Amino acid sequence: MRGMPVWRRLLRARLGRRCCPAALLLLAALCSAVGGVVVVFLLRGGFFSGRCTDEQSHRILARLCLDYRKGALTGDLCDDLCVAQKLIYKRCLYYDQGKKVIQADWRGRPVILKSKMEIFSSYQHLGFLEEMESQSIPEADLFLMVALEIKNALGLELPSNNTGPLWTRGRGPHWKAQLASMWSLLQQEEYIYFSVLQDFSKHVLRVIGSCGHFYAVEYLTAGHAWHNTLFSVEDAVGASFSGIKSKAKAITEIAISFLDMVNHFDNDFSHRLHLCDIKPENFAIRNDLTVVAIDVDMAFFEPKMRDILEQNCTGDEDCNFFDCFSKCDLRSRKCGAVRANNNLQVICDKIFRPWFSLNLRGSTVSFPLQLQLQKAVQDCAEPGYDDVALLHRTSLTSLSTLYQLLRASQMELQKSGSYSHHVH
Repeated sequence: MRGMPVWRRLLRARLGRRCCPAALLLLAALCSAVGGVVVVFLLRGGFFSGRCTDEQSHRILARLCLDYRKGALTGDLCDDLCVAQKLIYKRCLYYDQGKKVIQADWRGRPVILKSKMEIFSSYQHLGFLEEMESQSIPEADLFLMVALEIKNALGLELPSNNTGPLWTRGRGPHWKAQLASMWSLLQQEEYIYFSVLQDFSKHVLRVIGSCGHFYAVEYLTAGHAWHNTLFSVEDAVGASFSGIKSKAKAITEIAISFLDMVNHFDNDFSHRLHLCDIKPENFAIRNDLTVVAIDVDMAFFEPKMRDILEQNCTGDEDCNFFDCFSKCDLRSRKCGAVRANNNLQVICDKIFRPWFSLNLRGSTVSFPLQLQLQKAVQDCAEPGYDDVALLHRTSLTSLSTLYQLLRASQMELQKSGSYSHHVH
């Protein structure tokens, strides 16, 4: 190792890190229990470390701006937050063990500021920044470092020259602060998910910008299990959707968007994306009624999903990872690496069942079609098969059937006049 540049020693260490990130991610996921408005949980150890107060939030942001003025960190939103006062604090949404979620106003637009640790210095530091001028680090090595962090977080192999919005070319006078800020963001799995996927998917939150270790995403109102339609259509679209027929139309479009999202996450990436914590609070809708996953802390691509599921077991109950299930092989006492259920099955169970129970829509959809939808949702949620391959084929049939029935519902609603306020 003697004579090896410090950044190459770091790369070698990252390449050799195979099990630890997966184990840490698993432990973090095991501590996740509930969600809210773009809220996720993290593992940092210890007991609850504070309350969600305005005073505490202002103190955290003041320290962020102090680090910015000292030149320790930077970002495209730092000037608006710390100098121009165009990014203005509104209220604290969530705080636990350092994880901070804040609602703010950015140039008249509501946004969410997030960081999984409140203090910049709490993140792992790039030690070689103290030993050398960062301007001398080869660009190819910087790209490789980013690609390795993406692999550790997502389990995906990305070309080192194709890191999307996580890395921008160009070096200026604040290069060290830029590199340190990027490194703090790369230690936040949710930020990586949103940044990598936002150019490829309309079903994830858009990252607006960052300042140091805090990043801003679009503000959307999360769903709630206690809401009679799970999502507040009026908040997303407007008061014109407050009537019974308009709500029925909105539910139909949202349900179709859920199916679009399932199909998209199953087929449009190099690996299937598994959602292991499906509930209304972890999704939101835009004003065009597109469904958006706002909490992806419990979302895993296939390689990471296999690592999580493949554990020791004495029965099937040991192979349940929140909404992602596997089967226990009693001979080897190991859980299968292949997930035994799927995203569609859980969405049918937790989202569609409340919507498509009888009489939910009143007279806006014909009774025979209501019966067909109820049966299709029931068959989708409880297919009654243990064979994974058969379950996959059955789910494809369920997806097609639900698409057909929901489009038939759209046609009935259109004939009845419910589509006079179409939002598309």
